[in-house]
Amino acid sequence: TTAKLREPVYRAMEEFTAEFERRNRTLICRGLLNCDISTPEGMQAAKERGLYKTVCPKMVEDAAEILESMLE
Repeated sequence: TTAKLREPVYRAMEEFTAEFERRNRTLICRGLLNCDISTPEGMQAAKERGLYKTVCPKMVEDAAEILESMLE
């Protein structure tokens, strides 16, 4: 059934999110950046503080490392 096919995907998602949260405290951009980028002011503050060039690449690196370890 479709539900049985989804189970491994859901487990993998749970494993990924748990590890990402363990490393970074949250999955939410606002918490990762300590800035609310859903507002124009927050978006500007993130740009001015260089968060997209400093914090975001680290989050992408963490995500890639987690996925790589899950595939091993």
